[in-house]
Amino acid sequence: MSVNLSKGQGISLQKSDGGTLTAVRMGLGWQAAPRRGLFGKRTKEIDLDASAVLFADKQPVDVVFFRHLVSDDGSVRHTGDNLVGGAGQGGDDEAILVDLQRVPVHIDQIVFTVNSFTGQTFAEVENAFCRIVDETNGQEMARYTLTGGGQYTAQIMAKVHRSGSGWTMTAIGTPANGRTFQDLMPTITPHL
Repeated sequence: MSVNLSKGQGISLQKSDGGTLTAVRMGLGWQAAPRRGLFGKRTKEIDLDASAVLFADKQPVDVVFFRHLVSDDGSVRHTGDNLVGGAGQGGDDEAILVDLQRVPVHIDQIVFTVNSFTGQTFAEVENAFCRIVDETNGQEMARYTLTGGGQYTAQIMAKVHRSGSGWTMTAIGTPANGRTFQDLMPTITPHL
């Protein structure tokens, strides 16, 4: 059963049978909002990018994004850059796969971000979402909806962090401005 996350809400990444998740996918999906023009409705291509910043003791040590598709240790992998989004029908246009069992012990947090590389605001995006999926069975565990209308170009979506012997996900949902994850670092830091 999927949980619709709201800002600040956390969920334990435990399986329903009490076991611990071993692999999760952060999926991102969107479509461009139609704009009314002189000759009717049309859309403009929007390039949203998913990134994952890996932290050890509040210090960034690695990042996975469209120009660095696999973490240095191989535990986090980006599926590839989608430059235009999709039909907004619920499928992932970009995804980041995390093998939680392979994440090195010194990595204690992984922060997921979304940014508009082409610079459009989220007011120009429809059906945008971020979701966490149990990669072993494809079951969606949580979904965070990017509501339209915001005059910002990025969002700090969520973080996965160590909690005892397992992992917990916390929805952050903080809007920001920036074309890349580097632009978002000052906004990420308070959430660590």
